[in-house]
Parts: sequence; structure tokens; C-alpha cells
Amino acid sequence: MNQLSYSQPELLGNHVFAAPHIIDGRRMHGGFDAAGHYVPPRALGRAQALAAWTEALRARGGELFEADSSLLAGVRVPNVAQHLLLLRAGHGQTFWNGLTITGKIEARGRVLAQMAFPDLRRLVTQEIDTMAIGHLDRGLLLAHGIDEGGEPDKGIGGHDVMWFVARDLVFGPKAFPDVDPPASIARPDTGKRVMPEIAPEYEGMLSFLMNLLVIEFRAEIGFAGTQAILRTPDLFADRREKAEAAALIIERIRTDETIHIQSLRLYLGELRELSFRTVDGGQVAGRVLIDRFWRGLIQWATVEQPKLAAAQQRELVHARLLGHPQGERLRGEFDALADVAA
Repeated sequence: MNQLSYSQPELLGNHVFAAPHIIDGRRMHGGFDAAGHYVPPRALGRAQALAAWTEALRARGGELFEADSSLLAGVRVPNVAQHLLLLRAGHGQTFWNGLTITGKIEARGRVLAQMAFPDLRRLVTQEIDTMAIGHLDRGLLLAHGIDEGGEPDKGIGGHDVMWFVARDLVFGPKAFPDVDPPASIARPDTGKRVMPEIAPEYEGMLSFLMNLLVIEFRAEIGFAGTQAILRTPDLFADRREKAEAAALIIERIRTDETIHIQSLRLYLGELRELSFRTVDGGQVAGRVLIDRFWRGLIQWATVEQPKLAAAQQRELVHARLLGHPQGERLRGEFDALADVAA
């Protein structure tokens, strides 16, 4: 029988690396095996545990939560073609800003290492100690948070530092003024309860997990576009090797993120198969509440949010182009390259 209960040290365990992950003098998490292949951080026990919990879920008749990044395929401003136009015209600030903001959003993910979620054992009626959701406070959330925000006290960068290193490889440090991301990129809290059957703290927890999965999907699409830009042969001509190295860093981030998406789909898949205690002393199937919330979240993420984000980004780019010698022409060409629904 597969092991289904893990200690925190087991879930945080690393492979033995033949070489550390260092680029441009900066130490980052993960490392390389003897053949030179990148190996993600904290993947030794986590990968084994996730596989075992997934097999156990399927043996109970369940399945990973059915969702992937194709849900968010839609308009993006700027899209890859628009970025290429701006970069070829010598306007690198928009791309630089995107890299910076992504790194700072990744840094925020370190909050997972400090978060105290409410005890799910008081919400669900079944025993969860041998499930992934029974290990959220035993190392899984800690590992996810450290992946994103690194271990600054040890001088080891996570995804935040990896994005900043990638940015600096192609632009050099401090190429443009610093920029901050929006206060939140999750679905806004309207104050309206979607899962009133359960206590608010548990609705908040489930909302957090589902919003985080959407953020991971959105990031995956953005990461692929960023790599395509970095690997465009006529861009960053004086830094081609560094641009390729930057694209490779992002590929390693995408490798790391695979375990995050798998984890979140597993948590939600497990929760859908359980019964929740309601505030009135009854019970409700987890799938009822999770599927209800997910439908509303996806409506926002695929219909409402893209329109708002596209309009905001278009306005920002138009404003930045005002001072460009060929600003009017670039604005027209930029808009002509917009995705159909933008």
C-alpha cells in the first residue's frame, strides 16, 4: 500500500543536486542532476505524496478537479504580437513592467508559508489525515509559499527572484522606473456569500484555493507568451544568449508550477468528494458548493475580468506612447494587432 501520511520534513525534502541553481551570480532554488537537467525544489517527497494521494482519490471514485489553463484562453493586452511591435520600435517599458509585476506577484505568494487556514477537520465529516487536504498545515502550503517567494534568510531566491533575474538579463538592472502590481489579482470580494451553508472562514478558504488555481492558469498562459517573446530571434540582438537564458529560467518556473497546479486540482478534487457540516447542523456535498462557486469565478475570469484588464492595459500603453516620436503610428498598429474580442 502507498504511503498516505507524511511529515513536514518529508514534504519539504529536496533531491540531492549535483549542482546548485545559480545564474548571473544569484542563487535560486532547485538545482541540477548529474546530467545537467533542472530539478525543482522540494519535489522529492511532494511528488511521491501527490501521486499516492491522487491514486487513493481515484480508488475512492474521485478525480482531480477538472480544469486547465485553456479555460482562460482569450483576449490579452498586450498580446505577443503587440509586445513584438513595441519592442521592435524600441519601446521596452511595457514588457519590462510585465516582468517586474510578475516577479512581485510571485513574491506575494510567500504568504502561503505563513497562512493559518481554518482546520478542515471541523468542516468535513470524513477522516482526512491520509489525504492531501489533511497535510495543508503539515508542509504543503509552506512548500508552495517558499517556491514562490524563496528563502531570503538563506539567500535562496524563489520564483520572484527568478523573474527579476530574467528581466535583468535582457534589459540590465534598473532599465525603467520601478512599478507595482495591483493590490489584488483575485476575484474582488463583493461581500455577497456564495456558500452561506458553511461558516464564512471556510468559504474564504475554498475561495482562496479556487482563486489561486485561476491565478496559476492565467500565469501559465502569460509565461508561454513571455518565452515566445524572449525567443524571437531579432529581439535583444546584443543580448541574444542572455535572452535565451531568460527564457530557460521561465521554463524552469513553469516546471515548478506544474506541482502547484496538480496540488490545487487534487485539493479541490478531494473536497468535492466529501460532505461538509453546515451552520444549521446539517450536511451538504462538497461538490455542490465548490461547483457553484467555480461557475461564478470562471464567469468573472473569462468574461468580466478580461474586458476590464484589456481596457486598462490599452489605456496604459496608449499613454506611454504619447512621448514616442512615432507614437501615433504605433498606437494605430498596436490596436490593429489586438485580439479579435479586445
